[in-house]
Formats: sequence, C-alpha cells, structure tokens
Amino acid sequence: MTLFGQTLDGQQVFGLISLIAVLALWLVVLAGQRNHVRQIKRWKKDQTRKTPPPAAGRGPWG
Repeated sequence: MTLFGQTLDGQQVFGLISLIAVLALWLVVLAGQRNHVRQIKRWKKDQTRKTPPPAAGRGPWG
C-alpha cells in the first residue's frame, strides 16, 4: 500500500488502522460524555423549577 508516496508494509498499515480506530472510539466516548453532562445540567435545571420557593419567615416549626 502506498500513502503519500511512501510504501507501507503490513505492520505499518495495522498501526495506521489501529490509530484511526482509537481516534474513532475516543470521539464516540467524548460525545457520550458531553451528552451525559448536558443531561445532568438539564435535570438540575428541572429540579430547581419544580421545587417551590420557601415561604418567607416560616421555619420548620411553623
């Protein structure tokens, strides 16, 4: 196989394919992590909307 004018043997082709596969895996994991962070932020925002504000001047004993 020739890449950019340089002939590559089997070991170099395997190394190149491995690097591309690791890059693809890293991008998939990064996308999943970003999605998880977005879900957590959305959940926290929804939780603050659902909880009513505390009544002024009232403690746990009325």
